[in-house]
Amino acid sequence: MLIVFYISGHGFGHASRQIELIRELRAQRPDVRIVVRTAVPRWMFAPIVDPAVHIQEFETDPGVVQFDSLSLDEEQTARDAARFYAAFDQRVTTEAGLIRGLNANLIVGDIPPLACAAAERAGVPCVAIGNFTWDWIYQAYPALDRLAPDVIPAIRRAYAVTTRALRLPLHGGFEPMAGVTRDIPLIARKSNRDPDETRRQLGLDAKRPIVLTSFGRYGAALPIETLRQKGRLTILDVPREPPSGLLYQDLVAAADVVISKPGYGIVSECAANGTALLYTSRGRFVEYDVFVEEMPRLLRCRYISQDDLLAGRWDEPVDALLAQEPPPEWPRIDGALVAARELIAMAGA
Repeated sequence: MLIVFYISGHGFGHASRQIELIRELRAQRPDVRIVVRTAVPRWMFAPIVDPAVHIQEFETDPGVVQFDSLSLDEEQTARDAARFYAAFDQRVTTEAGLIRGLNANLIVGDIPPLACAAAERAGVPCVAIGNFTWDWIYQAYPALDRLAPDVIPAIRRAYAVTTRALRLPLHGGFEPMAGVTRDIPLIARKSNRDPDETRRQLGLDAKRPIVLTSFGRYGAALPIETLRQKGRLTILDVPREPPSGLLYQDLVAAADVVISKPGYGIVSECAANGTALLYTSRGRFVEYDVFVEEMPRLLRCRYISQDDLLAGRWDEPVDALLAQEPPPEWPRIDGALVAARELIAMAGA
């Protein structure tokens, strides 16, 4: 059995949840072979390195162009989308040929329209998995109407031919796939390590609140050294690749608070590991409003303005956040298991 994954290279959230799904697929069916086509850096897939998992560098979609994790470039986003979708039919034909050549049983897209369209042309079923769709994101940008008016219709036509859509919590969009959409629980990375052991390994002072900064692929200009000199908080600011022997979810579990912008990856990981989230705004992402409304039922969370974030005024927001009561019940985080069973059944295994 061969399953081909097309994973968006925008940020890390798409990849982080699909890594969990691939891990679960391999556990359920050790005979399954996986091909991953993505622009996400190869190092991120280290937890699932395996002779049966092949990572191929590939632009699956244009995503959104960001200056950093807190701001984006709408004009360049529109230009990149226009470029990508101007050659969309050719891209579909090329990928359909690759899919047929691999003799794939199933295509999974998180959540590039290209995966859906190529699978349909190759005559192979496709499952779209995500918490948002790109037409929903792009429709918030006036520059798309002006510079790339054909893009959103092309995306919706591609999504409309998908076989099944597995919709995660904190979602928006999915209208083109309304007739084939099923809701599933969170797919989230949960640490299997003792948080105290992780703190000892990293030499963290647990007598002060431990704050993990998490601004993903695009980063943010944070006053880390100033905060460390103040000595009120223990700041954990690690490279994008976690230290040897640790996974990113281990760092989340070891922290009292994660400070970030709301995105699926970090929100799901905080919810899975019981870690509080201090979040800031992130530019014109339509999903931001969905997260702000729905996050309180999943985890302890609190807003910090970008001004306070960048000026290092973190002490009072962190204290207030840690004083909050946890949500009345923790969310289900077995979405990888639910999705894996669905994919295995659809692959005809």
